[in-house]
Amino acid sequence: MNSEDRLSETLTGRRIVIAVDRRADELAAALARHGAEVERAPALCMLPHVDDPELLERTRALIADPPQLLVVTTGVGLRGWFEAASEAGLDGPLRAALAGARILARGPKARGALVQAGLRADWIADSETAAEIAEHLAGEDLSGCRAAVQHHGSGADGLDEVLAGLGADVVSLTIYRWGPPRDPDAVRRSTVRAGRGLIDAVVFTSAPGAACWLETAEQGGALPGIVEHAGTGRLVLAVVGPVTAGPFVERGLPVLVPERNRLGALVREVVSHFERVPAAGSA
Repeated sequence: MNSEDRLSETLTGRRIVIAVDRRADELAAALARHGAEVERAPALCMLPHVDDPELLERTRALIADPPQLLVVTTGVGLRGWFEAASEAGLDGPLRAALAGARILARGPKARGALVQAGLRADWIADSETAAEIAEHLAGEDLSGCRAAVQHHGSGADGLDEVLAGLGADVVSLTIYRWGPPRDPDAVRRSTVRAGRGLIDAVVFTSAPGAACWLETAEQGGALPGIVEHAGTGRLVLAVVGPVTAGPFVERGLPVLVPERNRLGALVREVVSHFERVPAAGSA
């Protein structure tokens, strides 16, 4: 990148790994505009279910028998669902079937995707967690209620069980899923280098990706070094939001979390952090 294209030199000399698959180009470019040397090591890849016959079958079932409750957990998932429906010529009927439902959104990204789809959220989880949705529904009697849940990639958010426990008839939809990393060696190398103190920061945008990266580090013997360097501040583990921070918090590792769960806010948080750290501390 030409120096005239840069916004600052704050990250010059800093080696930053992005363990991200989706929107990796955007994140890498944003960090490079501040001078960072970016290495890519996506810990997982995102596999869309656009041609998944089970997804289309469940979509047709919801069109035939519309839900009274819809829970949207991710913006990318909702957009992927309507993309799959559009490919099958079902986007119009799907929108009509969902229009009469009470809609709960797990955060502003899910709400934004709803708006793009021509739908409106009745309630939004400010913390962007499935736990807040479960708490919001606690105590309700959903007997006889048909509920559709659009899950994130891992699908393990517990919402199906919560709704079923309240009496709902649950239709579960996983629009995409997390697959193995496309370049496992790059992930392994990134953990080894981080454990040796050769990396200044690793950036994550999903909890499953963070967990996979830590598991790779543990399997390769790099975790003790990562724990040491993260504990002293030599290594920054930066995440897009509190949900992504989960795997690190569980291990007692310090994380850098922006106030807003946004990619731009994450970049600004990383830049602000290194503005406060002497350049001599870089590798």
